[in-house]
Amino acid sequence: MSYAAPVKTIAFTLNEIAGLKKLAGHGAFADLTPDLLEAVLEEGAKLAAGVLAPLNQSGDEEGVRLTGNAVTTARGFAGAYRQWVDGGWGSIAASVEFGGQGLPLSLAVALQEMWNAANVAFGLCPILTQGAIEALTAHGTPELQKTYLPKLISGEWTGTMNLTEPQAGSDLNALKSKAVPQEDGTYRITGTKIFITYGEHDMAENIVHLVLARLPDAPAGTKGISLFLVPKFLVNADGTPGARNDVKCVGIEHKLGIHASPTCTMAYGEDGGAIGWLIGQENRGLACMFTMMNNARLLVGTQGVAVAERATQQALAYARERRQGRAAGSTAKPGDMDPIIVHPDTRRTLLTMKAYTEAARSLCYATAIALDCAHHGEDEAARREGQARADLLTPIAKAFSTDIAVEVASMGIQVHGGMGFIEETGAAQYMRDARILPIYEGTNGIQAIDLVTRKLPLGNGEVVRAFIREMRETAERAKGSNHDGIGKMGAMLASELTLLDQATGHMLGCVKDAPNDALAGATPYLRQFGLVAGGHFLVLGALEAVKLDGDPFAASRLGVATFYMENLLPQACGYLAAATAGAAALFALDEEALAD
Repeated sequence: MSYAAPVKTIAFTLNEIAGLKKLAGHGAFADLTPDLLEAVLEEGAKLAAGVLAPLNQSGDEEGVRLTGNAVTTARGFAGAYRQWVDGGWGSIAASVEFGGQGLPLSLAVALQEMWNAANVAFGLCPILTQGAIEALTAHGTPELQKTYLPKLISGEWTGTMNLTEPQAGSDLNALKSKAVPQEDGTYRITGTKIFITYGEHDMAENIVHLVLARLPDAPAGTKGISLFLVPKFLVNADGTPGARNDVKCVGIEHKLGIHASPTCTMAYGEDGGAIGWLIGQENRGLACMFTMMNNARLLVGTQGVAVAERATQQALAYARERRQGRAAGSTAKPGDMDPIIVHPDTRRTLLTMKAYTEAARSLCYATAIALDCAHHGEDEAARREGQARADLLTPIAKAFSTDIAVEVASMGIQVHGGMGFIEETGAAQYMRDARILPIYEGTNGIQAIDLVTRKLPLGNGEVVRAFIREMRETAERAKGSNHDGIGKMGAMLASELTLLDQATGHMLGCVKDAPNDALAGATPYLRQFGLVAGGHFLVLGALEAVKLDGDPFAASRLGVATFYMENLLPQACGYLAAATAGAAALFALDEEALAD
């Protein structure tokens, strides 16, 4: 199945919904013109469709191979990566100081959607590298930045994130990897890390691992974790890869999906200790790593959008071609069957897929715009406001977008009927690939806990209240529209915002006084928030689209928004009861009774 990036929709979402047009042409992005934005998106779409998408199914079928300690990627992947590097795609949002193009992160996120929609197993590699760039830029010494950032930004070297150990998954208190300081200022790293994406591969000449480990005298728990840079090859004085470091891949996982992405078990220090360099302060490694993780969480949310878009495109193409039955009022010749797209239930499924995808895309892009404001705001107040908004939206963008990715991929199989259950059609691959998205880079349950316990209390609750006020302003604008349909959307959004405000107040109270009640309702609350925020962004899009009167694209925006508001947004009120029910019912049965 081919892939065509929805460039016009992506550009509209970036500019008119997320707000990139307000940043373009000013300040740090003075050189970003509409023509440049369109050109970058069009060229990215060509690479996605012509180079990456053709490798998606073959890569899934072939997977990766481990020979000794070396990983060989699927046929075509190394060549495709070289084309990606030669195109300068890794440098889009990076600092000009180190060879980047200095364009908005939001544009890079839109491009990441394209890479991952075309080939999510391929797209994972640039995501981890981009996170490493963020962490090194924020916390690395000038010497480390000078040595590693230009190569990471160019894509000649790739990056990884090494947190997980066999006994330390979501809870890093149990982390055991060790780092022993040396007289020359380096550290010797020993330990085993698991589930390391692209920990070993043949696509780049060096791999830069960011590794969490403990110093000999470190405090217990997460307060005693430090972050280290450990390259696969030590770097010579002239900047070229030199001697092999004491780090190797000792196993790869056999997974449900993303078969073409190597998921590695990495052994550090089996022959005396891998040489590493401290990033940030001793015992402050988790804070440094979260710079990388927050970036990765947004990009995993974007992967959710990408897989949902790809599944929707394939389901739509199949529904246009597959003929079964006759629709009510069919104009087909006697004895002929109609394409299944004309049947109401199939049409509902396709619209659900499309509307969820567009709502999630808007949410992810808006989060990226907030980060652009955090990095490049006109003053300190604007930068603080941007960071606070990004902090609030990141767990919602990650969890909501990846949850709907699984749902949309499942719907795509359903549209295919029995053929969806057959691997050759390709529909099942999207479901298999999507299933990891709610799990890695912090499970969606952890995202919900993060939202309720850390992000809602930001600024004593003022950060979330400010966003709710902004959504109310959208509802009021819509209610005042001369377009009847948009006016109705505004009323529906206003109604759901009242309920979201109620749930938010409940959560803010419970976090202090009844934390188990807050934790019990965190996941349904996040879903409620995501549904309402998605409605807010689609209504924003409708308000802009109506200005394009007569344009078929405008009609599409209005149609999707109308469907979402009438058919999907009403689910939000149903989550209110679960979000505010408390923990009593969860613990009414003891563990033994659960097994009865």
